[in-house]
Amino acid sequence: MIVSVASGKGGTGKTTVATNMAYSLDEKVQLLDCDVEEPNAHLFLNPEIEFTEPAYAMVPEVDSEKCSYCNKCAEICRYSAITLVGETVLTFPELCHGCGGCVEVCPEQAIAEGRRELGQVELGKCGTVDFGHGRLRVGEAMSPPLIKAVRNHAHEQGAVIIDAPPGTSCPVIAAMNNADFVLLVTEPTPFGLHDLQLAVEAVKLLKIPCGLVINRSDLGTDKVHKYAQKEGIPILLEIQFDRKIAEAYSRGNMLADINPDWRKSFAGLYRKIEMLAEC
Repeated sequence: MIVSVASGKGGTGKTTVATNMAYSLDEKVQLLDCDVEEPNAHLFLNPEIEFTEPAYAMVPEVDSEKCSYCNKCAEICRYSAITLVGETVLTFPELCHGCGGCVEVCPEQAIAEGRRELGQVELGKCGTVDFGHGRLRVGEAMSPPLIKAVRNHAHEQGAVIIDAPPGTSCPVIAAMNNADFVLLVTEPTPFGLHDLQLAVEAVKLLKIPCGLVINRSDLGTDKVHKYAQKEGIPILLEIQFDRKIAEAYSRGNMLADINPDWRKSFAGLYRKIEMLAEC
């Protein structure tokens, strides 16, 4: 089962929930940190990296001797990554999304698939947890292809927990797509509610079942609870504000290590997800 842990905004405790849930399971589990622009799950799990490989994105390479300047490549590109100026074809690799449409429509087969490096995929282990994350190259803006490269290493057996990027944009969709369940982490504040609503709408479009973890649940208002009840979203875990939790987070410690009850809570969270995903 693939569980994507997501949030409409940063700072809600998404990585804390994802890492502790993976760390608390007594079965084969893999955690993939797909927040490739700012990965931080490794700060808590401290995995031993055993494998590293570069990840690439497709970019068009034009053979000017074959090109008939028909402009079909420019017409199909929605991101203006390739354009025709007179009898010169210009490419802008930083704008290319790697769909390969320009290669397919070229009648002269004048466009080949080149590539540019997006970043690195690193795989390793932390005890019984298999770990993987991506590191986006500095200056690179196209993270979804790297997220897909990380997800290509997902195990076919056992639990796979994905720590998704915050927000609701393309990188988040890439991290949630084809998951069996999306666990949304939020906080009971006006900003938390607003961004939770956006995240829920994205999950609805993907038609993936979801549940909710409310962090710092004893602060703020009850509007998140009322919204969850209205939308029929189950609240699977509530984490109250606790200085000890904040201190453990600041030191990069796992909640499951500082208190055995948290290990039971996070393992129980996964069991609830299993039951909901099977419904």
